[in-house]
Amino acid sequence: MTLTHRTHRPTPFGRALCAMVTPFTASGALDLDGAQRLADRLVAGGCDGLVLSGTTGESPTTTDTEKAELIRAVRAAVGDRAVIVAGVGTADTRHTVELALSAEKAGADGLLAVTPYYSRPPQDAVEAHFRELADASGLPVALYDIPGRTGTRIEPETMIRLAAHPRIVAVKDCAYDLLGTQKVLAETDLAYYTGCDEYVLALYAIGGSGYIGTVANAAPRAFRAIVDAFDAGDTAEAARLQRRTVPLTELMMSSGLPGAVTAKALLGRLGLPSGPVRAPLRPAGHEVTDGLLRAYERLVAA
Repeated sequence: MTLTHRTHRPTPFGRALCAMVTPFTASGALDLDGAQRLADRLVAGGCDGLVLSGTTGESPTTTDTEKAELIRAVRAAVGDRAVIVAGVGTADTRHTVELALSAEKAGADGLLAVTPYYSRPPQDAVEAHFRELADASGLPVALYDIPGRTGTRIEPETMIRLAAHPRIVAVKDCAYDLLGTQKVLAETDLAYYTGCDEYVLALYAIGGSGYIGTVANAAPRAFRAIVDAFDAGDTAEAARLQRRTVPLTELMMSSGLPGAVTAKALLGRLGLPSGPVRAPLRPAGHEVTDGLLRAYERLVAA
């Protein structure tokens, strides 16, 4: 699939990506039919790529077998219409490599990996972890910098060193450090994707490559419209479109509940594939879900 962009900045996975939820049946089993239907809807809504088995995809509570089955099912549904990026990040380098090889065999186009969590490795160990991952597979790798969840930052200097690896090509940026991000953008050709829905336009405007969004599960067209307007040169319209997503983004991502919970709550209310979340997560209450639905309806009506 050939992808273009407004500048020289590479877009190895396209511009508009969705961190897709993993649908489950009412009994909690993997819902492959639902995953295919949701994936098809997201691609039809303008998503260039789908990130499977990320945090929003409840990767901590899906098995290795389920992760591979999900990739195969979604690949069968979307064909070559979209890129599939597989979340393979764990706290264990050996397990991460195993997941990467499994994802490659199942048909993924790229890999997304968080910093090893809980053990809080120093930066030389973080760098070694990602190099071992990138050496193990033939797929391009996106580094996922989200210290609020992992407890460990990928420092800008570490990013710059890792950018020399031929298969480390991108970053999903949830560090909330715009200065650090600009330092890496200035020194490398890494494709930067914001993982924070409220920063889609902000990062794109300073040279980012796009976004990997959670709110896009419900409203893919609303977020695609932001980057399309910017690429068309209408920055005022891009800013307006970004602002109109704020109420839904705030409710979905800042309600005190994980995005997997709120995204599934809204998808379920819309009659779209989602199903329950797996423990230890718990479903959103009616008040939260009602608020999400109202914000969604205002967004799509705007």
